[in-house]
Amino acid sequence: MNRALRWTTWIVAVVVLIAVVFLVWAHIVMQGTRSAALQVWRDDRIAVRDAGDSVVMTPTGQADGVGIVFIPGAKVDPYAYMAAFRQVVADGTTVVITKPTLNLAFFDTRPLATFEAHAPLVTRWAVGGHSLGGVRACQLAQDADGLLLLGSYCANDISRSYIDVLSVSGSRDGLSTPAKVDAARDKLPSTATMTEIQGSNHADFGAYGDQPGDRTATISRADARQQISDAVEAWVRDLR
Repeated sequence: MNRALRWTTWIVAVVVLIAVVFLVWAHIVMQGTRSAALQVWRDDRIAVRDAGDSVVMTPTGQADGVGIVFIPGAKVDPYAYMAAFRQVVADGTTVVITKPTLNLAFFDTRPLATFEAHAPLVTRWAVGGHSLGGVRACQLAQDADGLLLLGSYCANDISRSYIDVLSVSGSRDGLSTPAKVDAARDKLPSTATMTEIQGSNHADFGAYGDQPGDRTATISRADARQQISDAVEAWVRDLR
């Protein structure tokens, strides 16, 4: 009896230890670059608020009626994506950046409606994401008018959908590599817009510094961000 009790105690202790280690690991995120975030906070064309479950960016000028629910990459600070959407929001589009459960998109089972509720005046919604966040966005695409993939690709097949898709990738991406993006191309509708930014890498889609496993970019972060912004703005015009 004592031996069985010792084994049970040991197993429970190991399970608890694994759970604690995982929770600690999941909560260590790649922090957003402070200077990039401050530029957004100080931009009077944009209003930023923390809604608890997300970061909501809204235009202070004329809104275009379009909103994007954007899901961060694994263990990336949601605030790190504000810089990527600065110009897009300034031009009228609302962006709601989610705070995934345990900082991992696959653990977040909340529907798009949870985040759309933060901007009730938006009439057309897209869902998007970076890296793992993009994979999760593909699973929610049936509930949206558009799908935005930044350095990501779909694991599920939405090729028969009529959804308006934009995929922006980087030629120097070491994680969502050009080969992986190309291999998953048949999971997207034939009408999807595929844009590859020459010289950009995985971390260029956010503002959080370098990322392990990534390749070195051959263009500046500012140049990559501008090209990403231009591509998203052109896509948004089709959603209006």
